[in-house]
Amino acid sequence: MGLDRLSPEQRALVDVWLPGARVVADLSWNQVDTVVLHVRHGGRDLIVKAGAPANHHIGRELDAHDGSGYVGVWADEGCAARLRHADRGARVLVLDRLPGVLAFGTPAATAPDVHRRAGELLRRFHGQATRASEGTDAAASRRALAWLDSDHAIAPDVEQRLRAALAALPPVEAPLVPTHGDWQPRNWLVDGRAVRVIDFGRFAFRPAATDLARLAAQEWLCAPECETAFLEGYGRDPRHPSHWLLMRLREAIGTAVWAHQVGDAPFEAQGHRMLADVLADVEDSA
Repeated sequence: MGLDRLSPEQRALVDVWLPGARVVADLSWNQVDTVVLHVRHGGRDLIVKAGAPANHHIGRELDAHDGSGYVGVWADEGCAARLRHADRGARVLVLDRLPGVLAFGTPAATAPDVHRRAGELLRRFHGQATRASEGTDAAASRRALAWLDSDHAIAPDVEQRLRAALAALPPVEAPLVPTHGDWQPRNWLVDGRAVRVIDFGRFAFRPAATDLARLAAQEWLCAPECETAFLEGYGRDPRHPSHWLLMRLREAIGTAVWAHQVGDAPFEAQGHRMLADVLADVEDSA
């Protein structure tokens, strides 16, 4: 395995960039077609990420690093990895490997101090730029409908209620900021008191509150003190009640359908719980 998981073109590029590199570990989640390898080259620990032809995560990660370089605000301080090599066409890149232990699955995932620091980091990331929406929120609602039009295991009566809820909640074209897109302990490394950030494969300009959606559906449910700490670090609560309902609705639909399509049963179950919770709140607010 290891470098053999790369395409011939990707392997050739890595051989040029990192001749003789040795694979230390395969860190891929194996839920999508992104390969993540911890390699060692010239005494340095690096990360090689590569995607299949239809993969869009590599391009988004490069968008976060290239040009405007939004990740630079963290990379300069060692809070995010620095990009070393990349080929957008071949969908492969090389990053520094950051020290630390993944917060996911450890006590750090629900430690208020970790969430406070994560809030501080996210505030700085969001604060780098602002763009007008110009239909972005309406497009997000159309994508939620497209999820419902695809293969899923949502009960017909629940699907009908979801479609009615989407129709009842008009898009809100709020200002857009640079967002991580998967802001949760699965993408936080904890090293002493430091929190570092990985995986910008869902980077895009979105409303700031979208980066709170996964935390609100996971860690903050069982540890509300983490939500308080996070917002203290962030400095304010970016969620507007009616728009937040719509964001939660779209997030729940995407979670339940995507998890079903990739065969992630626990995540699919979480998605169905999210659907039940948000539908109850939407219908109570009507």
